[in-house]
Amino acid sequence: MQPAAGDEALENHLGGDEAKNYRQYEFDMVAPHVGRSMLEIGSGLGHFAEQFLPRLDRLVVSDFDPYCVEQLRQRFAGRDDIDVLQFGLPTDIPLEDKVDTVVMMNVLEHIEDDAEALRSLARVTQPGGRIIIWVPGYMQLYGDFDRKVGHVQRYTPKTLSATVARAGLDVDVLKPINFLGGIAWWAAVRRGGVGYPDPRLVKIYDRTVVPATRLIERFIRPPFGQTVFCVARVPS
Repeated sequence: MQPAAGDEALENHLGGDEAKNYRQYEFDMVAPHVGRSMLEIGSGLGHFAEQFLPRLDRLVVSDFDPYCVEQLRQRFAGRDDIDVLQFGLPTDIPLEDKVDTVVMMNVLEHIEDDAEALRSLARVTQPGGRIIIWVPGYMQLYGDFDRKVGHVQRYTPKTLSATVARAGLDVDVLKPINFLGGIAWWAAVRRGGVGYPDPRLVKIYDRTVVPATRLIERFIRPPFGQTVFCVARVPS
């Protein structure tokens, strides 16, 4: 199942106030693949989804945790173009009108039956629509932090591709990203034994490593990274 609010807050600290460049990196990677109607899985408090509102006709935010759902309802109260749902994957999602885009940031790695979770999403996505997946990369980086936040696994392009194929989806984009971040993560969390990223180190990482990573990845495809990014497509 998806993480509860406590685990999600712990994990999303990496993209909190200490990491504005990283948050922009996430948005810039995802935004080109988003259509006019979007369902976000694991919306938390709604900060990420809110950025897409100027380009959307319809937004559906969702979470498994009751606290997050209540915060989402308060945040988007009075907006007829925004729906708030509560569910955990895999399930039959209570959505009558299909969307053209699903976004799930750091969610799939929490779910045992990941292929079935993607099938759940495909059923509420229009034919030809996209499911955008952002997951932590490479089991070599798996450590105490992953266990604390409930990660079932970290992915490689090969393992994520296999999951996407089992779900009956096609792949538009599939690649490792944040190469320097992966090295920094390995040094600090795996070799350094840090169980939880220090906010001071996160600030340094955000100001130095993220801009350097973005520059490098403009010119080369990294061989590995802290994250695996996938844009899957529902067959027409």
